[in-house]
Amino acid sequence: QVQLVESGGASVPSGGSLRLSCAASGLNLADHTIGWFRQVPGKKRGGLSCISSSGGASVVSSVKGRFTVSRDNGMNTVYLQMNRLTPEDTAIYYCASQGVGGQCYDSPPREYEYRYWGRGTQVTVSS
Repeated sequence: QVQLVESGGASVPSGGSLRLSCAASGLNLADHTIGWFRQVPGKKRGGLSCISSSGGASVVSSVKGRFTVSRDNGMNTVYLQMNRLTPEDTAIYYCASQGVGGQCYDSPPREYEYRYWGRGTQVTVSS
C-alpha cells in the first residue's frame, strides 16, 4: 500500500512563504526520485521540481530562486519550500514518485515519468 500525502497548503498573502511536505508510506523515498507538480482547475497539470534519490534537484525557471526542493530521508518526507508567493502560484500542489531509482530526466518533470501520486494540497495566494 503505497501512499503519498501532501500537506502544508494554506491561504497566504502575496509575498508569503509556505513549506509543503510529501510524506510517504509503503515506499522508501530514499530510493526514489520525487517530483512536484501543480494544477489550476481547467488547466493541465504542470511540473515544477524534481529531487533524485541522490539528492540532486531541479526547479523550473519560472520558480527558480523562489522554490526549493529538499528531502529528509529519516522522515521519509520530501519538501517544497515556496517563498515570495504570488497569486499565480495558486493551485493544487501534488507530489509524485518514480519507480525505484529514477532520475530527474526532464525539466519540467513529466507526468509519465511518475508512478505514484498524492492527492494534492491546496495553496491559495491572495493579493
